[in-house]
Amino acid sequence: MSTNTLFQPFSFKGLKLPNRIVMAPMTRGFSPNGYPTKDVANYYAKRAAAEVGPIISEGIGIARPASLNGANFSRFHGEQELACWKQVIDAVHAAGGLMIPQLWHVGAVSPPYGDDLPVDLFESPSGLNNPDRSFGKAMTDADIADTIAAFASAAADAKRLGFDAVELHGAHGYLIDQFFWKGTNRRTDRFGGVTIAERGRFAVEIIQAVRAAVGSDFAIVLRLSQWKQQDYTARLANTPAEMEEWLQPLVDAGADILHCSQRRFWEPEFDESDLNFAGWAKKLTGVPTITVGSVGLSSDFMGAFSGEVSQPALKLDTDR
Repeated sequence: MSTNTLFQPFSFKGLKLPNRIVMAPMTRGFSPNGYPTKDVANYYAKRAAAEVGPIISEGIGIARPASLNGANFSRFHGEQELACWKQVIDAVHAAGGLMIPQLWHVGAVSPPYGDDLPVDLFESPSGLNNPDRSFGKAMTDADIADTIAAFASAAADAKRLGFDAVELHGAHGYLIDQFFWKGTNRRTDRFGGVTIAERGRFAVEIIQAVRAAVGSDFAIVLRLSQWKQQDYTARLANTPAEMEEWLQPLVDAGADILHCSQRRFWEPEFDESDLNFAGWAKKLTGVPTITVGSVGLSSDFMGAFSGEVSQPALKLDTDR
């Protein structure tokens, strides 16, 4: 399979990319007490200098008490925090790059590094980390409204600071994804329901609020997954029809690009086709998609953590 397309420019709304290679978000926990340092700016500037297309930042917390579950995860609210992120985007632009902040709310996901955070701060659709484990509290109508407003405010700040687009983290079992997942969304109000379209209302209202905050020409990227960190086998859509029911309302609400996360990007999403998740998302909705999941690895990405070494699949022309 030719890789030439990866090196072709791509333009969409305000995004003008030199190529189609995206640096995926990797939350590193290198922002002491929530403040990104000059080391963070240098880290991203070095990647920009390597001529990656757009850089998607690590997950950055919105203005909710428990949007983050680690003391060293970065915040995207507050005058000082935003000033730090202004240094990051300026450094990336100075190195010739483009950058998209990933706005994040972890929902009912416990701290991964042993940080001592009050459990009653954590919020989710129904106070569940997974279908069999209670954690934190169920969100009230006021909690939901404030969260939607916090996403919109953060998106407006991203545009004001000079970022090139914005991404909403709706994958991997975090808050937005917990609303999608029937195992963790047992609400009986308008943010719950039997169908994926009903459970998607929370995401739809976030996207609509973000669109109103950033205007029509600022691209909104939405990261999605079937799998959850709580359950690698979980699926929101078992058929193309169910996937369309899930994705189309999100696109209609204003999502411009779907960032489709798989654990192994080469695996077909459904039995009747070789298309992966991103392929199906593009086919069903018509919008651009990003694929991710062990890209560049010889096996599942978890193997890299146990010392597996990947072999090159082909020799690229380095004289381009």
